[in-house]
Amino acid sequence: MSRAFVNEDQAAAQADQPVERQISAQPNYVTPQGLSELQARVAHLQSRHAEQSMLGEQADQQLLADIERDLRYFNQRLQSAQVVPQATSRTKVQIGSRVVFADEHGSEQAVQLVGEDQADVAKGLINWGSPLGRALLGSQLGDEVLWQRPAGNQLIEVIRIDPA
Repeated sequence: MSRAFVNEDQAAAQADQPVERQISAQPNYVTPQGLSELQARVAHLQSRHAEQSMLGEQADQQLLADIERDLRYFNQRLQSAQVVPQATSRTKVQIGSRVVFADEHGSEQAVQLVGEDQADVAKGLINWGSPLGRALLGSQLGDEVLWQRPAGNQLIEVIRIDPA
């Protein structure tokens, strides 16, 4: 008998399981706000899990599996969180700093360096470990740094640093 036929039931069962969320290899530095958000996320997921569990056999099994996957991920992120001190410097970029930089054409952009789980580009919150975050982290007011982007490297100048 072919091995493919032996594992058919097992493959079907695995297809119903959500794909695990990958944990980043970089240190899990978080701002105090980021820690609060992680804690709130875990509490929300625990509440949803309890609601689904109370439904018993009527619970949406796929939804329950997704919630359990997310709970595993965010519990792990919460346990590995390393809270960084509040950014206080106006001269050196730290995790938590709000930074305004200008590109070679003088176009300005404002971002805040945050932890991986707090990042939201649409809100100007960027992961400290992203290419832009790594370029800015540790730079000082007036520094020109090289932002290594997939579309090509870009020289940017740090023109303002505000504490969190």
